[in-house]
Amino acid sequence: MKLTPEEELRLRHQLDNLHEWPSKYMFKFIIPDDDEKRHQIEQLFGENADIRSRLSSKGTYSAYSIVIVAESTDEVISIYQKAGEIEGLRSL
Repeated sequence: MKLTPEEELRLRHQLDNLHEWPSKYMFKFIIPDDDEKRHQIEQLFGENADIRSRLSSKGTYSAYSIVIVAESTDEVISIYQKAGEIEGLRSL
């Protein structure tokens, strides 16, 4: 699910007003649980991210909390755009 232009503008406004960069930023996602999707999330954030996941009670979805040190609003928005390309991903 990609950000619409309106969502991106709203997010940009919130990030610019609430954060001084660089800053820690937490992403929260829910994705269908499978090895390929886990790999895509790990590749997107790299080894410097603090990635925590929790499997749903039925084992069909995983919830992710990912903390990075972001350099700018643009970096955060770019990550949301790339994450939106992962099939089945929902951003919280």
